[in-house]
Amino acid sequence: MKKIKQLLFIIAFALFSFTSVHKYYVSITQIEYVKEKQSLQIISRIFVDDFEKLIRNRYDSNITLNNNEDEVIIDQYVKKYLLEKIDISINGQAKAISFIGKKYDDDIMYCYLEIENIASIKSFEIKNKVLFDLFDDQKNIVRTNINDKNKTFVLIPEKDKGLLNF
Repeated sequence: MKKIKQLLFIIAFALFSFTSVHKYYVSITQIEYVKEKQSLQIISRIFVDDFEKLIRNRYDSNITLNNNEDEVIIDQYVKKYLLEKIDISINGQAKAISFIGKKYDDDIMYCYLEIENIASIKSFEIKNKVLFDLFDDQKNIVRTNINDKNKTFVLIPEKDKGLLNF
């Protein structure tokens, strides 16, 4: 557990220390179950330059993120990609994820997702393959707050799933 905390500290330091160029390929996804709203709320933070490279490789070589242009089409690309690369099962059943939107904060893109109508969670499974198809050394950190329990997964291409039982 201590090594995981140290790894998270190093990755977080790398995420927030370098504003223009970074040598770590990492995303952070925060997942919170809001029982009162019967909603699983998801925020993924991804470096803008990494996602821009992905969109240019996959969809449109002329796209530039965070310049207040082409936002409707960029939203379509972000939605399509994230919904292909993030899978969540609750209580053994795959759930449909809704793309709410995105915003930019300097060199980080915040992507907002949600799963509604979740009465209770007895098991939670996530597969997060965001940017694995672009960077071999990509790491996706998933932090959960479900049923008042916090858990963190570090997902890599060879181990892209995390499972919790309550």
